Amino acid sequence: MDTLISLSPIILMFVIFYFLLIRPQQKRQKQVREMQDNLQKGDSIVTIGGLHGVIDAIDEGKVIIKSNDARLTFDRAAIREVKVD
Repeated sequence: MDTLISLSPIILMFVIFYFLLIRPQQKRQKQVREMQDNLQKGDSIVTIGGLHGVIDAIDEGKVIIKSNDARLTFDRAAIREVKVD
């Protein structure tokens, strides 16, 4: 019982780290994955690099983005957010 009491601060620290750091990060990763899976043609997006454009075509792992008169190909994972206009 003595060892359990002496280890309780360490155990408490791991529980706090889980709820403050690990769990929120997992929730953010899940939201990003869902957003990237739900991309559709015509969505207005922003890439990780800051490129603003509209999705012109979607393939399994790639997205063609139309920005001004240019069409650029990006990985689906490079999409940071879908803008709501």
